[in-house]
Amino acid sequence: MRYNYCSKLIRVNIIDHQDKKEKIQALPSEPVSISVANTQLKIATFNLFNYLEPPNAYYEFERIYSVEQWHKKQTWVAEYLREHQPDIIGFQEVFSTESLKALVLAQGYAYFSVVDQPHVIDDFIYKRPVVAIASRYPIVEVNAVTPNTELAQSIGLAEDFSFSRKVLRATVEVPHIGNCDCYVVHFKSKRSMIELDERNIKRSAEKTIIDSLKAQVAGSWGSSIQRGSEATLLMVDMIERRESTNNPMVLMGDFNNTLSDGVLSHLLTNTLRFVSAIDRDVYLAQYCLSDSWDLFKAALTNESLQVTDNIGFNQTEKVTRTPTHYFGAGSSVLDYILLSCEFDASYHDSLYQVSAYDTYDRHLINPIFDRDGESTDHGIVLITLTLRS
Repeated sequence: MRYNYCSKLIRVNIIDHQDKKEKIQALPSEPVSISVANTQLKIATFNLFNYLEPPNAYYEFERIYSVEQWHKKQTWVAEYLREHQPDIIGFQEVFSTESLKALVLAQGYAYFSVVDQPHVIDDFIYKRPVVAIASRYPIVEVNAVTPNTELAQSIGLAEDFSFSRKVLRATVEVPHIGNCDCYVVHFKSKRSMIELDERNIKRSAEKTIIDSLKAQVAGSWGSSIQRGSEATLLMVDMIERRESTNNPMVLMGDFNNTLSDGVLSHLLTNTLRFVSAIDRDVYLAQYCLSDSWDLFKAALTNESLQVTDNIGFNQTEKVTRTPTHYFGAGSSVLDYILLSCEFDASYHDSLYQVSAYDTYDRHLINPIFDRDGESTDHGIVLITLTLRS
């Protein structure tokens, strides 16, 4: 679902000096509307799901798209971009980086970057997909975020700790703001880090069950430790980068976890013990991130979008968040866009506000094979940021 409400015009009153006197008189005429260019900025996070051009295979030798399947996937991605027109897109699960670069260029994205390449075995089997970013606005700098190894050791991690997938930081020249640091992530999945050797035929059925249970318990927790550590070390790096550049921040991607889970909840830390409200507003807020969905809901409330029921009472329009991933009978939000205070309407110096939040999930809840057969297993999150008047 999509919601919009923000005006694109800034209205100013015209004043006139009469007889060169100091007295200023407002003209009684109607205010003049001045059009401002680029009042909206659209940002999307898009998990492409095994984006690999044939005849290469993803993970296993028989997993290869046919020419027809690959064409269908390319068409599906291009049609989403044409219909929704995001300005900046963070991609996950990219194997064929050059193919994606060509696709987005054809859709008007002159700027494209990656900071890693997938791992290839046996010449054609690809593993470890990477993240990428495409932008209509200039990317003036791009880097892979490197975890602070000293900090990693201090919190009990190995000296050689690394992100399961390299984190991309692109500095994009955004209208009205200037340089903005956009981070694209694909945090460690919930898949167990310990795999049971299924070729061992000497185990009894009961022993197989017991060993599988132990592997799942320990391996799943290992994945949680990796995922939470990735988020922690990234957040610290973002704070340090913010301190040195003061660039606005956007963090987007497939988090493989809900933000309400304690494993990732520290990404939204906005309070400190023994810090006064004044210091929090003046200093702390500049280094914190907010979930774009929360900012969107707050903006709806602030704009007083209300409906009147049939007995005359006002009630605020209720909105619910659409899941981005479905597994079995369950669903969850795994894909997020987090924003710094420059995009928070409640912050006194903010320039943009979240005016729309859309989760594209037609291919998940009402798929048509001819159209969606080679799409993606995630919903696509798109936010619209509107310049504040």
